[in-house]
Amino acid sequence: MSSLTWEIAMYVFLAVLAHILVFVFVTRKRAKSIVNKHVVITGGSKGIGLCLAVECALRGANVTVIARDEKMLSGAIALMEVIRQRPEQKFQYRSLDISSSYDQVEKCLTDIEKDFGDIYMLINCAGLAICGVFEEVAVEDARKLMDVNYWGTYNCSRYVLPKMKKAKEGIIVITASQAALFGIYGYGPYAASKYALRAMAETIAMESKHLGVSVTLALPADTNTPGFENEQKTKPQETKIISGGGGLADPDAVAKQILNDALKGNFISILGFESWLITLLGGALFRWSGIFQNIIHAIILGPLRVIGYILHLHFERVVRNCAKEKME
Repeated sequence: MSSLTWEIAMYVFLAVLAHILVFVFVTRKRAKSIVNKHVVITGGSKGIGLCLAVECALRGANVTVIARDEKMLSGAIALMEVIRQRPEQKFQYRSLDISSSYDQVEKCLTDIEKDFGDIYMLINCAGLAICGVFEEVAVEDARKLMDVNYWGTYNCSRYVLPKMKKAKEGIIVITASQAALFGIYGYGPYAASKYALRAMAETIAMESKHLGVSVTLALPADTNTPGFENEQKTKPQETKIISGGGGLADPDAVAKQILNDALKGNFISILGFESWLITLLGGALFRWSGIFQNIIHAIILGPLRVIGYILHLHFERVVRNCAKEKME
């Protein structure tokens, strides 16, 4: 090929690249405003939920936090008062076990809306983790995981969804986990509850997008929170080795990413390369944002399948090695 032909090919390539970049820039999503909007956050008294409450307060929202511990809830309100953005901005809390019954959740959220107006954004962040080899996790603990992680999220989402559909607007955030993408040693009942949240989010998103309701599925990796500290107490050694390679995410960074993704209407919210890689491997049918991102994923997904196979080989090796140590 002559030098002139190479030069023409280079110009064509640069022109195509420029058009793609312009297209991405023009069509990129802008975050919605939540100034003066009513945002409800479950699990908002600590960890990622508290960081989300603070971030929403900084963005001018009227915030309601829900959890069970009144002392920690009052502390969350005091923290938001310190960073108040507008004199008329409102904060409140409710002590509630969201897994108790739908009727109790309905009554609580109805009272909340009487005080602060209709819920524009629901952030489901309440949850817990109990680890252990499948048959060693107590039946009561397995039920508790499903009650809090799944039914708590179901009850709150079930209440706001028809109201949001009728209003033709609203945002629902469902916080699952990287454990919602594939099962890992020691995460059995916990992962099952998070898989259920993934299915819930995908279903609601498909049923509601055309009616103006946006759904975001948050898939945080291990995050430096009080919940993670409790999780470590029940986590088998194999699980610690397998999940420990990714380090610990900062809850503030996770909260900001979740809120940004939700306000931009992104279905998936992840933070960091490792989470992106695992989410891509475990969620090929997810609704990824933008044609450009989907094309990139289509190109690289095949080769990445080999990496997924290697990851599983590594996990299986960890389990075998730990089994040998227990036998010695």
